[in-house]
Amino acid sequence: MLNDKLKDHNIILASASPRRHTFLKSMNIDFEVKLKPIDEVYPRHLKGTEITDYLAKLKAEAFINELQPKDILITSDTIVWLDGKAVEKPKDEDDAFRMIKSLSAKTHEVMTSICFTQTSEQRLVNTITKVTFKALSDEEIRYYVEAYKPLDKAGAYGIQEWIGAIGITNIEGSYNNVVGLPTHLLYETLNAIAEGR
Repeated sequence: MLNDKLKDHNIILASASPRRHTFLKSMNIDFEVKLKPIDEVYPRHLKGTEITDYLAKLKAEAFINELQPKDILITSDTIVWLDGKAVEKPKDEDDAFRMIKSLSAKTHEVMTSICFTQTSEQRLVNTITKVTFKALSDEEIRYYVEAYKPLDKAGAYGIQEWIGAIGITNIEGSYNNVVGLPTHLLYETLNAIAEGR
C-alpha cells in the first residue's frame, strides 16, 4: 500500500539498529541502509525533544550533498528522559546497573525524533512515550544486565526483553517508540510525502 505510493522514491535508512530495520520490513517498505559515523554531541542547554530533534537533523547533514531528487533519507534519535536529564547509553555493565536502578519505581519518558530529508525539503517529527517501572530488586537488575548486555540501548534496557516483561507496569503512548521507532509517525509522514502534502 504505502510501498506502491513510494515506488518513485528511494528510501534510505541511516541506522544500524536491527530493531529499526525489522520495523520497516514489517511495514512492507523497501529501503536501503547507509551509514556514516556521527559524533552525537549536542549543546548542553537543549532539553527533551530538542535533543532528539537536533541529533536526528545532525545525522542527516552528513548525507546532504549526496542525495538524489528521488531519495528520502530517514534519520532518527531516541533518548530516555528522567528527572530533567537525558539517560543515555551505558558505558559498561556497572553503568547499566546504575541506570536501571535510577528508573526503578519511577515513570520516565522515551523521546524519539525522526527526520525525513529530501533535496527539496526536510521534515521533522517527534513523539514521547511514558514508561513506568515497578520497584526492581538489585537481583533482578543484575540478572538482566548480565544476561542481556543492554549496552547499546538508551536507558540500558530493551522493553521487548525480559526486563520489560517483568518490570513495566504502565505505558502511555507508542510501544514501538520504546522498542526503537514510532512507526505510526513514520507511516503518517511518508504517506504525506508520497501524496505531496
